[in-house]
Amino acid sequence: MKIESQIEKISSFLHLELLANQVVEGFISGMHKSPFHGFSAEFAEHKVYNSGESTKHIDWKLFAKTDRLYTKRFEEETNLRCHLIIDNSSSMHYPKLQDGQQFFESKIGFAVLASAVLMNLLKKQRDAVGLSVYSDSYEYYAPEKGSERHHRMLLNKLEQLLAEPKQSKNTDTVTFLHQIAEKMHRRSMIILFTDMFQPGNEEALLNALQHLKHNKHKVVLFHVIDNKTELSFDFDNTPRKFIDLESGEEVNLFADNIKEEYEKRAESYFKRLSLTCAQNRIKYVPVAAGKNFEKILTTYLVEKQMFG
Repeated sequence: MKIESQIEKISSFLHLELLANQVVEGFISGMHKSPFHGFSAEFAEHKVYNSGESTKHIDWKLFAKTDRLYTKRFEEETNLRCHLIIDNSSSMHYPKLQDGQQFFESKIGFAVLASAVLMNLLKKQRDAVGLSVYSDSYEYYAPEKGSERHHRMLLNKLEQLLAEPKQSKNTDTVTFLHQIAEKMHRRSMIILFTDMFQPGNEEALLNALQHLKHNKHKVVLFHVIDNKTELSFDFDNTPRKFIDLESGEEVNLFADNIKEEYEKRAESYFKRLSLTCAQNRIKYVPVAAGKNFEKILTTYLVEKQMFG
């Protein structure tokens, strides 16, 4: 699903809630063509009746239409706890957007809108959502709640991530994933948006991801990348200065001279990440900034079904 086909062109992130809602509505309307036809438009307000439950809240009108028993949901019901984690280090504020580009074409913009989209769906399903943001510090934490006030507070924080002036902030994924894991006491689905540019050894990063899985949590890692430059190293061969957004380190080179070696190393790193996540039952999903929010929603729904 290309987002442009689902929404009007909205350039301002101030429309984050509207934009997220349109993505979700477009996704739900297409569900009958997908393996998720069971999640009909009514899924926002109903849940399947389980034998032994009270029959008091069965929706008999829906039974007449579908020949299946559903009970009505209520505001205070919470079936799932979901904690969203966003890497807000400087490397996530890439690529620098040109005039006419949408905010979600940068990695941080994509992570923010994807989080807002998931929050919208969680809200429709009366589920509780929490949020953590980190870079070189633990910038923000909100526990999982399901209220409208809480939802608005989280949306406001997401908008702030886009409005904040760009600063040089390193990534300390390892330290803060351990800290977040310590805060997660009740079984939850944990969804992480990061570009995985983390200095230091990969084993320490894996240990931090494993820590998130304690207490039988389910962990989904969305690996956010800019496909054109970070995977394919697609630059013309004029001499260029490459600057590390976090350390400020600079290197001058011709892209063609290292393109082949860069692509090999990037592919190797992604494969190692995918394999180690699979071995540890962490759902690893590479996503390209700027498109395919359907992949985010589909992954979430599949993982939620498996989570139980």
